Amino acid sequence: MDKSTELVDKLIMYLVEHGMQVLVGIGIIIAGFLVARWAGKMANRWFEKQRLEPQIRQLLTQILRITIIAFFAIMALGQMGVQITPLIAGLGVAGVGISFAMQSVLGNMVAGLNIIFTKPFTVGEYIELLGVYGEVKNISVFTTILLHADNSRVVVPNRKIIGEILHNYGKIRQMNLAVGVAYDADIRLARQTIKEILDRNPRVLKDPPAVVGVSSLGDSAVVISVLPWVAVPDFFVAQTEVNEAIIEEFSRKKISIPFPQQEVRIIGNNG
Repeated sequence: MDKSTELVDKLIMYLVEHGMQVLVGIGIIIAGFLVARWAGKMANRWFEKQRLEPQIRQLLTQILRITIIAFFAIMALGQMGVQITPLIAGLGVAGVGISFAMQSVLGNMVAGLNIIFTKPFTVGEYIELLGVYGEVKNISVFTTILLHADNSRVVVPNRKIIGEILHNYGKIRQMNLAVGVAYDADIRLARQTIKEILDRNPRVLKDPPAVVGVSSLGDSAVVISVLPWVAVPDFFVAQTEVNEAIIEEFSRKKISIPFPQQEVRIIGNNG
């Protein structure tokens, strides 16, 4: 009780001696928040005119607000009689320790800024790296989120992306399909049928044009490659639609898709 009473007495004495300074300090802090809010709005408008990415605008605005508030807070503490020099020195030492403890976080932030400014990929593009792949759904300062075809999400730390080999498919992808037809089939009719199927499918892009042609001569079939372009979200659905349509049209037009065959000859003495 004696210690608590002594502490209360010291606090009362401090308020009596420095009451006006405390009120001025509180006023300075309130003014700092108001100035930080106003400066943040003005800076955000200017960043929008410069067409900066939303993530960059938000980060720079937050840094500006925190810097202004910290400046006004130091002024307020000085007004209240707090020794500023030891406080700044202590914050510097604490900052060094925090930076070592948050190396991975800072690394992700620096890498995120690098991605946002250099734009090796953008939202909506399909990329592959580090054994993962998917459509880019979000690029933040710390992570990049990819969407798989099964609607699962892959969260990649940005520091894992920088310096790695990146395959960027863009916003369209080329399907790599193939169908085998019998050697005695009408190849021209088969190619023409496939082109008609692609022209009818609304998911298949007309530009760039699809590639349809004989790619190899197999043991039991002539292999026709079908290489149309589609938007990234339509990639897997379009494959199923085109394959199903090829089977139906080939069946209707009597274009044979042969089963794998192998001829075996037995040579030996009869009896």
